[in-house]
Amino acid sequence: MIGLSSYVGVMESEINFAEEQQPLSPQANSWTNKQDQKPKVFGGFVLVHAGAGYHSESKAKEYKHVCKRACQRAVEQLKAGVLAVEAVAAALVELEDSPFTNAGMGSNLNLSGEIECDASIMDGKSLHYGAVGAISGIKNPVLVANRLLSEAQKGKLSAGRIPPCFLVGRGAHDWALSHGIPSWPSEKMATKFSLSAYRRNKRKMELAEKMEPGQTKRRRQSSENENGSGCLDTVGAVVVDLEGNVAAAVSSGGLAMKHSGRVGQAAHYGCGCWAENGCNLNTYSTAVSTSGCGEHLIRTMLARECSSAMQTEDAHRALLETMQNKFISSPFLASEDRVLGGVIVLRCCRCVETQPSQNIQGILVEFLWSHTTESMCVGYMSAQDSKARTVG
Repeated sequence: MIGLSSYVGVMESEINFAEEQQPLSPQANSWTNKQDQKPKVFGGFVLVHAGAGYHSESKAKEYKHVCKRACQRAVEQLKAGVLAVEAVAAALVELEDSPFTNAGMGSNLNLSGEIECDASIMDGKSLHYGAVGAISGIKNPVLVANRLLSEAQKGKLSAGRIPPCFLVGRGAHDWALSHGIPSWPSEKMATKFSLSAYRRNKRKMELAEKMEPGQTKRRRQSSENENGSGCLDTVGAVVVDLEGNVAAAVSSGGLAMKHSGRVGQAAHYGCGCWAENGCNLNTYSTAVSTSGCGEHLIRTMLARECSSAMQTEDAHRALLETMQNKFISSPFLASEDRVLGGVIVLRCCRCVETQPSQNIQGILVEFLWSHTTESMCVGYMSAQDSKARTVG
């Protein structure tokens, strides 16, 4: 399934509008967002997701509320004049702080009953990237990733050492503390939801291990059908700021019952997120954030693939083809029964709208999302909107 919408904002005090799109295929649906035909200043745009997976109806309101809060948090930053990379980090903090998302507080527990998180962030202006993997005891992993990015932008360390962009485990935790990011008690990271899921999954594993090989296979298939893809709810966001800079971020607690030390796509370069401002070679600036089974997304480098595909004229068709050819039918995933993933994409470019008296320079923003899972909760908001909108 793929959702498509586009938004046009003008940098000066001129009209902005949303363009209606029609579904291009039976698998494609479109949502439109009609803007007031009044003069406004384009101040930026944010698109967030609460993960591609299975979102129960009982928690649908919570997922939508947290997406709206994340959008509002980012827009507040954009209105204050901050760059896209700081706004996208602010959105991620809001998503990580929700007990309903699998990121930061309330993340999935691993086999040892501990929480280890992954996160990454990329700045389209500088092309710098920061990431942490399997980090424990930190409430907001994205803040560590963002600090790694900002420290790297300062240049080399003493004695000409290259600053790190990706740290894991205890080393990531210690680096965070040394840079003013406080530790967070492990017992406060888990919630009643994540602890209940851990106990339930542990009982299923123990039962499966007692069964005969043939029974185990049937039980595994039954368990997969019962659980769907509910453990794949990585969160992420993409942002464009007033100046047209883009940024992307992603954060995840990883798969439920994962092995200790496992690092998913949320931390890997080109797999969890991607952001790249337009230049002479690329007409469009692009920002991408992914969700789903980390191993599938790592082996296909889906974030970077989607970004590259956005340089063609028809973004909708390009995303459909990329999801089909580079992910669902990828030779790297040929042995997989089910390919699970989702992606949100933002692309923008400067445009000139001719009016009788003057030429106006503006920014055309298009945003899309696609997923192979049962559901994907998405929220979006422009700096002109009074409230955020959600789909999914």
